[in-house]
Order: sequence, then structure tokens, then C-alpha cells
Amino acid sequence: MRDVIVVGAGGMGRAWMDVVQAREGLRASAVVDINPSAARAAAAERGWDVPVFDDVATALREAPADLLLNVTIPEAHREVSEAAIRARVPVLSEKPVTPTVADAMWLSALSVTRGVLLATSQSRRHSAGISAFRETLRDLGGAGQLETQFFQNPRFGGFRDEMASPLLVDMAIHQFDQARFLLGSEPESVYCEEFSPSWSWYRGAAAAQAIFRFSDGSRFGYAGSWCADGLMTSWNGDWRGSAPLGSATWDGETTVRMQGAEGPGQDVPVGSASEGLDAALTEFLTALGGGEAPSGEIRRNIRSLAMVEAAGESAATGSRVELDSVFARAGAAALAEAEAAGEVEIADQLREWEGGPPR
Repeated sequence: MRDVIVVGAGGMGRAWMDVVQAREGLRASAVVDINPSAARAAAAERGWDVPVFDDVATALREAPADLLLNVTIPEAHREVSEAAIRARVPVLSEKPVTPTVADAMWLSALSVTRGVLLATSQSRRHSAGISAFRETLRDLGGAGQLETQFFQNPRFGGFRDEMASPLLVDMAIHQFDQARFLLGSEPESVYCEEFSPSWSWYRGAAAAQAIFRFSDGSRFGYAGSWCADGLMTSWNGDWRGSAPLGSATWDGETTVRMQGAEGPGQDVPVGSASEGLDAALTEFLTALGGGEAPSGEIRRNIRSLAMVEAAGESAATGSRVELDSVFARAGAAALAEAEAAGEVEIADQLREWEGGPPR
């Protein structure tokens, strides 16, 4: 039986609590939230008789933990994950793993030097639909042009409404990460524009369009909005890939279609698969049991975060941004912090990663 500390008792925290409760071999050992009453209420709703804490350091000292679920707001991700790693507790974190690539590189180095697993839950990589779409694109020779449209209209309230770039920072990372998964290649550069439609209810830019160049020469185009009333796409977006032997589409749910250079279009069978949070947790637990590192392991996933940061920089400057330049600046900032703090092992690890952690 593995003991789990859940940090964050908001909407996503409660969703993760339900996943933990449904999983044999796991039990909650504590719930942490800066609002203890919210943590107590969330625990009571699930019949959990567990201690509640308002800070993670105390929870890590007083409650048993074999893993920690970091479901705090993005600005708290680094602090919570760092505390757990220093306590030798593996961490599965909600995205983004940190707000910045520099923070992610610093945490990557800490994770490696301490030998403690840190992974991001990129839950939208996991579905029968996306797996069938990827295999179809491979059968067609691999997508040279990949496009997605993402149009939704959530009225969240809270911190997202006040963010400067709510779509890019809080949501687009899912589609960016899915593009890496689908193309099997890594992004090299991006040109992006973000803007705020006149009817938007967000303080910041709630719409964006971007085009990424990948290392194999393929292109990924993204168009999205979080203030699109009417004709919404699925939460995974609406996808199309063009390949040497034909094209394929995916509605973001369970419909995949393909058509070759000749012949009619046809539906592609979509099987069943573990999806979403449950699948991300399965990957993580498999790794803890000695299996393959999860796809969201921080060094594997850091390029999805870098896509977000590069897109934001491009939107701010009006210029194409190379991801190598993002990693160069982030690495220098992380190294300077490590050196100033006397973190010799972290600094040495960061010096080995010029240009970013290994792909």
C-alpha cells in the first residue's frame, strides 16, 4: 500500500482525490491546502479520516508519503515539488510543472541529483482516440503538416481570469504536448500572436495563433480561444494531419478518419485505453515500480513547457523565437541561481545541459 499526500483541494485537487480513492494499492495520508477548511471538506466528502495541513513542509514531516500529488496553482508548483524532492518523496505534478523553463531546469537538476522522480501529468496524451490518430499518421508516412483548432468558453473565475496569458500558459501546453507526441519530433522555433477578442471576459489574452517548426521539417499550426461561444471543439481540439500517403483527422474524442491519395475516406477503428488522470497516474506508478520513466518525466516534458514560453516571447516581441535561445537563457538563469545558493551538484548538472536536458 502506497501513502499519498495530496497538495491542493480545489477543483483539480478533488478530481485527483477521486482518482486516488478509486485506485487499489493507494491511500491518502494527508491533504494540504492554504485553506484548511477546503482541505477538511474535500477529505470529508470522500470519507477520509486523514490529517489536514496548511503547508507542505509540515505534512512531509508528520505524514507518511510514498508519493505526492502537486495540484496547487502554477506559481506554487516549484516550492511544493522542491520540498517533496528534498524529502525524498516522488512528485506527480499538474501542468505546468513550473511557470518558467528556468525553474523547470533547476528542478530537473534537483530531481536528477537527488535521484527522486518528478513528472508532469500530461493527461491529454492518454486516450484511445489520440493513439489511433498517431498510428494512422504513421501508417500514412508521418505528418509533415499538423493542425489543431481549440475553441472553448469556460467561465472559471479565480486566478485564470486574472492571468496575462490564460490560454497559452494554462491550456495550450496540452495541445503543444500532444503535437510532440503525434509528430515524434521536437520543436525548434515558433511564431505566435496572442490577442484579446473584444467580447472576452478574461483580463489577459484569451486567444492565440501559432506555427511551430519541428526538427524533422514538419510544421504544427495552432489556433485557439478560451472565449468562443458556439460551435466549440472538444477539450482536446479538432485535428488534421497531412502526410505523404494521405490525410487523417481526429475530433479530439473518438472519431478518427483517414483518406489516401486514392479511394474514399474511411473511419479508423478506435479501441479502448486508460485515459486522462488515471492513465498519467498509471505511468507514474509503473515507473516507481521499476518500469519505464513516464512520458511526463520532467526532462522529457520540459520541451512542452518551452513551447509555451517561446510562444509567449514571440507574441510579446512580434518575432520568430528559436527554442535553443529559450533554453540558453533559462539554463544561464538556473545556473546563476544554483551558484548563488551554493548548490554545487545542481550547478554541475546544469553545466552538462547546455541547450537543455537530453531529449
